[in-house]
Amino acid sequence: MPNADLSSYLEHYQQQGYVVVPGLFTAEEVAAYRQHYMNMRASGPLPGDFPGVNAQNSDPLKKFPRMIHMHRWDDQSLQWMLDARINRCLTTLLGQEPFAVQTMLYFKPPGARGQALHQDQYYLRVQPGTCMAAWMALDRCDEENGCMEIVPGSHTWPLLCTIPADTTQSFTDVTVPVPAGVQAKPVIMEAGDVLFFNGQLIHGSYPNTSSDRFRRALIGHYIAGEAEKVSKFYQPTLRMDGSEVQLAESERGGSCGVWVDKDGAPVVEMVQPA
Repeated sequence: MPNADLSSYLEHYQQQGYVVVPGLFTAEEVAAYRQHYMNMRASGPLPGDFPGVNAQNSDPLKKFPRMIHMHRWDDQSLQWMLDARINRCLTTLLGQEPFAVQTMLYFKPPGARGQALHQDQYYLRVQPGTCMAAWMALDRCDEENGCMEIVPGSHTWPLLCTIPADTTQSFTDVTVPVPAGVQAKPVIMEAGDVLFFNGQLIHGSYPNTSSDRFRRALIGHYIAGEAEKVSKFYQPTLRMDGSEVQLAESERGGSCGVWVDKDGAPVVEMVQPA
């Protein structure tokens, strides 16, 4: 992979808003990451935990809550976020080297809820431009254990207005609607594959309905190098050499899109939410 031609990935990314780069990390590296994060989770509460670890709770996500911004206090997470392979892929897809803003680790144990369809830009509020994710599978990911689902081509849509989500199926309480006839598709991945996707792309994940399989994923969020603002939660911002770059804080709010019928076809109309 280090010397592979990435042009075919770029074409797919530009057309669909996402691309999977298979085997970007080796089986040995993935096993080491799995063990590292399982050890960290077993150590008890960590910076950024919300709502915290509760081993007695019946909700699997309370026993294994996600970890956020690990790169701020864990060197292994920082090195992964800035890894040259990820940087090369991101630079090819974005057309320039990105800034790095967040790491996350989702454990998603058996029985865990998924996450309703959403757009990452709703949270990051990058200006100008949008964000991008690098989503690495630490286990095989399929529909049974709650793989990612994406709406191909939705990266060309604007930021959509959110509506309430079904919290029996999603650990988040908002989602975005898609027009009738538009279906999210599962993204089947092997451990070590990395899914790169645009911040406007509508995506989410299925619940983990397996009896004994985790669906662990290590995620980095990045923003295009011309960005001037990002939400406060994602600062400090890092260059891919690890040095800090100062960006302004982006504002919340602004217009968002709703689906309306126009001559029998769904189109997005921008509105100012209440």
